[in-house]
Amino acid sequence: MKKTVLINFIKKEFANWKKSELSAIVIILTVLTINSCMLKDTPIAIISAFCGIMYTIIAGKGKISCYLFGLTGSGLYAYLSFINNLYGNLTLYLLYYIPMQILGIFKWKKHLKKTTQEIYKTEFTKKNKIILTVLSIVLCIIFVGILKLLNDSQPLYDGTTTALSVVGMYLTVKRKLEQWIIWSIVNALAILMWFNVILSGFKAYSTLFMWSVYLILGIYFYIEWRKELKKSRN
Repeated sequence: MKKTVLINFIKKEFANWKKSELSAIVIILTVLTINSCMLKDTPIAIISAFCGIMYTIIAGKGKISCYLFGLTGSGLYAYLSFINNLYGNLTLYLLYYIPMQILGIFKWKKHLKKTTQEIYKTEFTKKNKIILTVLSIVLCIIFVGILKLLNDSQPLYDGTTTALSVVGMYLTVKRKLEQWIIWSIVNALAILMWFNVILSGFKAYSTLFMWSVYLILGIYFYIEWRKELKKSRN
């Protein structure tokens, strides 16, 4: 009985996927594996990258199972941030991401389409977009200032990505289109941050690859969500 329920759940989670999207998952994970083996990456960085990429892809499809990968990846990424003195990201993942992802499971469960088991997507009004922009800028200034006082290794990148990730995670739970704009900015800055970490001598190539994939996926899912919302209004 339990096995049947599990199989049905997996079938529903992978229903309504494009062949190109499934192919992309295979290609991305293959490149990640080859890259990790060739560069002898840190095992935790590899697993964290795998979970993070799977979380982003499945979240982009609006499937609630994304949070299973998200919780695992968040715990591992928090550890990587700790050993590299990235206290902003450490605090973000432990005290915000993990609790918010647990909340996200319950929130998304209330807004699933019966046929596809995907969430209903939403979008902010123009007024709310302006408010969101102002609040995001203020949060960035505050976080960067705090991390400078704490002698963070990269206060500008760490503070900005941390502040915008707070906003992005909130928008994810709220199923907002605008999350993908925020995530794309975060991803671009995170690429620069982890590139500096690698230059300092720490092997985290999988983490850098992960953020690069995030950037591509963020742009892709912004386009996909926007198309779906536009179609629903017509």
